[in-house]
Amino acid sequence: MEDIEEGVNESESKSSIEGLPPNPTATIVYRQITRTDPLVLPCKNSMKIKAKLSDVYAEPGCIIEDCQSDFLPELRSGAYADIGFRSTMEDVYICADNFMQNSALKNHIDGPSAFYAVFDGHGGKHAADFACHHLLKFILEDETFPSDIERVVTSAFLQTDNAFAEACTLDAALASGTTALAVVVIGRLLVVANAGDCRAVLCHRGKAIEMSRDHKPACSKEKKRIEASGGYVCDGYLNGQLNVARALGDWHMEGMKARDGGPLSAEPELMSTKLTAKDEFLIIGCDGIWDVFRSQNAVDFARRRLQEHNNPTMCSKDLVDEALKRKSGDNLSVIVVCFQQQPPPNLVAPRSRVNRSFSAEGLKELQSFLDGLGN
Repeated sequence: MEDIEEGVNESESKSSIEGLPPNPTATIVYRQITRTDPLVLPCKNSMKIKAKLSDVYAEPGCIIEDCQSDFLPELRSGAYADIGFRSTMEDVYICADNFMQNSALKNHIDGPSAFYAVFDGHGGKHAADFACHHLLKFILEDETFPSDIERVVTSAFLQTDNAFAEACTLDAALASGTTALAVVVIGRLLVVANAGDCRAVLCHRGKAIEMSRDHKPACSKEKKRIEASGGYVCDGYLNGQLNVARALGDWHMEGMKARDGGPLSAEPELMSTKLTAKDEFLIIGCDGIWDVFRSQNAVDFARRRLQEHNNPTMCSKDLVDEALKRKSGDNLSVIVVCFQQQPPPNLVAPRSRVNRSFSAEGLKELQSFLDGLGN
């Protein structure tokens, strides 16, 4: 797929266009953006707000051996979304296998330049729409991109959050929030930025490698941060209201956010790795998927489907359909990114080769036992 794809489920996402736009001065249009279109996302009248950037927290999900420096991924992606058993659809996603095709920076990058993101809205989908239309734009507008990519992506998250706060001051009807997980692939470098409970899982020759951490208020690390910021966790909910510890938006909720900080953080947690030939695909999904799939279970399921049809879009639909069969009660959105053209290979477990021998004493005991059976 050479185009930038953004949107939600084609069958059920008809309701996703209803309501107010994420930016009061812009019109939302869900469509395919071809390579001949402007590189910037459709929202033309965006507000650029300088964000305060705190120290970036980065943690490698799993440092995979860097043994094939000549490997370059050949990206193929597909996505699928469904409203599930909810009455409204609040998920949005972006797939861009080559988002720098028309950029002046494309000559400075060897290999692919891709961007993928899932936004899981709550309290409405305006925050999810806004983030979908602005996050990549803020990344591309940073003068230091594509160098210092982790700082750039973190800054883009915070700028998007502050810009949405400004939009909400102009139109209170936009009040809402969204979790966000974004993936950037530059050459062999895979960077995952997460704020919330969406998840990205890498398939490394059949093994599931979690490239993000679910930000739940009850997690000890998040709970300490929340309490240090003046918040509290009650029955697994942040300030008794939200079941996520990090999100964009939610500026309307009292005690959650302020210009100088707050218990609800929009700063993403980063994980990165260098891709090798053993890395087969990446699954990016909203929490509705992970409510009914364990990470390894999802990788095993997707791997079998890709071996059957080698189609990331069909694989995404397969995951969503299976989640519905397992009675997931949330909106469902999945992106599958394949790093190679061929389907995942069959894995054959190596047979152990153990030399076995009997001692002379053991042979005598065995002979005595056999003789006893004959009597």
